[in-house]
Amino acid sequence: MKNSILFLALIFSISSISAQYEYAVSNEHPYGLPNPEAPKQIKDFEPMIGLCNCKSTVRKQDGSWAEPIDMTWRFKYIMNGMAIQDETLKSDGIHSGSIRQFNADSSKWYVYYYTVRSIPKSLTAWEGNKKGDKIILTKEQAAPNGMEGYYRLTFYDMSNSGYKWIGEWVDKAGTIVYPTWKISCTRKD
Repeated sequence: MKNSILFLALIFSISSISAQYEYAVSNEHPYGLPNPEAPKQIKDFEPMIGLCNCKSTVRKQDGSWAEPIDMTWRFKYIMNGMAIQDETLKSDGIHSGSIRQFNADSSKWYVYYYTVRSIPKSLTAWEGNKKGDKIILTKEQAAPNGMEGYYRLTFYDMSNSGYKWIGEWVDKAGTIVYPTWKISCTRKD
């Protein structure tokens, strides 16, 4: 009888843990699921959830575009479906990732980027929202010549078959837009 009670308690405990994390990455859902208790904006990144093969192209010092490099970009739900994490694996070894959380109080996405290229003592946030069919995130950043402005990241052409991304420096007035990085992705799975 005592063993039966312990066995039932163990089964109940395992079931409770599974239910507590039902939106986390699992064998059944390798990229997790959006938690219905999360802000509805958790689905803004839904077209990116999964694995894509991408081409990443950066601007060289002379202003020309470098040859594209191969990149894998994976997005998944984390924190039991309350946030999103992405990871890039690039053929040049410069891997990176982000944690993406939507704050209902400010009605903004906050994105914390990290890379193997440089490891900061603390992570700063990119901020933004979905506007129409694009997701736009910005962070203040001076140009190399010291001109005040910001860096803008835009996801666009999002569909079940893939998406595109561009990084651009923009002056404070919004009259100068200088693209420095672009990525084109095709869904792998």
